[in-house]
Amino acid sequence: MNWDQVKGNWKQMKGQVQQNWAKLTDDDLELVKGKREELAGKIQERYGYAKERAEQELDDFCKKFDGV
Repeated sequence: MNWDQVKGNWKQMKGQVQQNWAKLTDDDLELVKGKREELAGKIQERYGYAKERAEQELDDFCKKFDGV
């Protein structure tokens, strides 16, 4: 799954995102609204990750849904 698909299905994907990154709040996810860069920033902020790690985690997250 690419990020455009995640963004297009954001309402359905929010639950999966929150399962993956439990420290993100509902307010965080509402503000992000499927925007990859903003989500990466929130992951960095909540988990103290470097930008590269947050981006890699987002890539890995998308790969989990390939073929689904």
